[in-house]
Amino acid sequence: MHVELLTHTPEPEQVVAAAARLCYSDASISDLVEKSRADRQAFLEKITSLGHLSVLEHVSFSFGVEEISRACSHQLVRHRLASYSQQSQRYVSHQQRFAAVTPASVSAQPELNQRYQQLLDEIHQFYGELLDAGVPAEDARFVLPNAATTKIVITMNGRELLHFFSLRCCRRAQWEIQEMAKRMLTLIKPLAPTLFASAGPGCVRGACPEGKMTCGEASDVRREFLSL
Repeated sequence: MHVELLTHTPEPEQVVAAAARLCYSDASISDLVEKSRADRQAFLEKITSLGHLSVLEHVSFSFGVEEISRACSHQLVRHRLASYSQQSQRYVSHQQRFAAVTPASVSAQPELNQRYQQLLDEIHQFYGELLDAGVPAEDARFVLPNAATTKIVITMNGRELLHFFSLRCCRRAQWEIQEMAKRMLTLIKPLAPTLFASAGPGCVRGACPEGKMTCGEASDVRREFLSL
């Protein structure tokens, strides 16, 4: 898996602080921007603690992600308050052996892993036969597995990222999207440390929201994310 930050709103915390001050002040925008430099951290801590999160929608972050499975991207695009551009299996055919993700739970068992890789080889062979027979790539792709890797560009605003991290950084989230979410958070936290100070699963900010489904490791989770 490869995750990189492509671009983001310049000085995101300054933008958010100025937007928040605008709601409570008749000063000019330029004055608000300048004022936000002085006591920005304390002010941002206050508005986020009050749940005034709509102002985080004024900043956005774009990521490039490669080598994740289609199983992972199917989960990702369920977050609808975001923009996605994904490599097409209709226009990009896999003449070479398609890359695929192998879960650690499979690779750890030699016999199962061997059968898993053989199945991927068989799928690729049949996929190639379909293409050779003149079947369009958009139809041949029907046989490709969820394990096939994909590439995707993701853009989310600050508020949606907080929501995304609260769900996908949780230890109960599927392992692949969990790892991707953690890498995304690691990339942006240095750029907006106050806005994302308590980003992560719900248990970082209070009681575990999973109820009876809790992983039971809330203390370890808090330490992990607060030390990022």
